[in-house]
Amino acid sequence: MQHKNILIMAGGTGGHVYPALAVAENLRLKGFKLFWLGTSHGLEKKIVPNYGYPLHKISIVSIRGKGFLRLLLVPFFLIISLFQALIIMIKVRPVVVLGMGGFASGPGGIAAWIMRIPLLIHEQNAIAGLTNKLLAPFASSIMTSFPRVFKKSNKIIVTGNPTREDIKNISKPEQRYKNRESKLLKVLVLGGSQGAEKLNKIIPETLHNFDRKYIIKIKHQCGERNLSGTHEIYAKYNVAAEIIPFIEDMVGAYMWADIVICRAGASTIFELAACGIASILIPFPFAVDDHQVRNAEYLANNDAAILVEESELSAKKLKQILLDFFNTPELLIEMAIKARKLSKPNASNNVAKLCVETSYA
Repeated sequence: MQHKNILIMAGGTGGHVYPALAVAENLRLKGFKLFWLGTSHGLEKKIVPNYGYPLHKISIVSIRGKGFLRLLLVPFFLIISLFQALIIMIKVRPVVVLGMGGFASGPGGIAAWIMRIPLLIHEQNAIAGLTNKLLAPFASSIMTSFPRVFKKSNKIIVTGNPTREDIKNISKPEQRYKNRESKLLKVLVLGGSQGAEKLNKIIPETLHNFDRKYIIKIKHQCGERNLSGTHEIYAKYNVAAEIIPFIEDMVGAYMWADIVICRAGASTIFELAACGIASILIPFPFAVDDHQVRNAEYLANNDAAILVEESELSAKKLKQILLDFFNTPELLIEMAIKARKLSKPNASNNVAKLCVETSYA
């Protein structure tokens, strides 16, 4: 049987690339041949070839930005990238094109529409990004991680956000939390992402003020460029912690932690839900359209996480939240169980299934 080709468009950040890789693996196991459309300056350049998928690159710049010269050049770049995408469509001849976000999805999606190739798009965040807003009228189907992202339409399907299989297979919170020590709190801090300097500073300041009867173990991912500075801040406050630039084994880190303190990207939200783990979410305040606040509300509005906006974040406030977990330890498992109930374990298969159905339509 001849393989059918599917072109996946995803790039820029891990929030687009990793969910797309989860779908790609699902489609590969179903017998499809996968190709990738991205750029030469996003994370996809480094990651995608390692998975064995051919990466086709186009030249594209963000439509958002400042400067008169940039505004003048944007139409020029868009025309070039559209022609590049059309050439790639002719070479690859996909039966379906799947857009998972990133700059390349715009020209690629329009090229698919011009060539009458079915276009499916997936929006990871609770507020749609500019590219998917523009592509929505041209798409055969619109998939979303969260409910109520687009106006009601027969084209919209809530699939959840595709998550890695190993994270979905972590043991249930009822098992992980039942033997934890009540006077010990293991805190995983994911501060290595965008604009997380404040997280890297506020955690040691918070822990410095704790009574010694409370034992807090910290595993703090701070990012490569923040490594020396974070070490200095912890030393300044005389707080012991395991400080690392990047966590290779996220499954092990989630298994170890009682609670996670982090930003609120869509992939993170659905990983927390898949694991079933308590969290304190501090959305990145400069996220486009403030989408991280809306992402965080998916868990927080269901008592499955605590949402603290960065403008309200202080060492005093964070200390009180952690004290509440010490004083009422059952809150941890209650929050973790509620988070797990909000997970979408079949998200990768849901997206892949729609691609398969569309390819045979």
